[in-house]
Amino acid sequence: MADFAPVVFVVPGEPVGKGRPRIGKVGQHARMFTPQKTANYEGLVAMAAQEALAGRPLIVGPVLMELRMFHPVPRSWSKKRQAMALAGEVMPTVKCDADNCLKAVCDALNGVVWRDDTQVVNVFLAKRYAENPRVEVKVVPLQAEGAQR
Repeated sequence: MADFAPVVFVVPGEPVGKGRPRIGKVGQHARMFTPQKTANYEGLVAMAAQEALAGRPLIVGPVLMELRMFHPVPRSWSKKRQAMALAGEVMPTVKCDADNCLKAVCDALNGVVWRDDTQVVNVFLAKRYAENPRVEVKVVPLQAEGAQR
């Protein structure tokens, strides 16, 4: 059934976490804004998702989301430690925080893949090292479109 077809795409480059909102002044008024780095990354995520969707309508029901973050191996590490990292024997405990990256990706997909990120009911999240930094995203609808209430 096509309703359950997952949406799969890759966001190239290092994973970026959702930055905290900043406060700026406009005249006498305080204004909150999203940091530029976050806004740029969310745009990149949305663009990759739109290409993967290829005209498919928004998902309206609950979804499972798989997010695999691949960080670059530090060049300063020895060859042995780099090889261990690429083999999965050394795990990345580096920025960005996994939950902040998840938040950035979820917010970027609002109105692109689904109506709202409240539809995400199950999450699988992993951080690893890789030669090519990226974020792999898979969104799986959990209900047929006609079964929504």
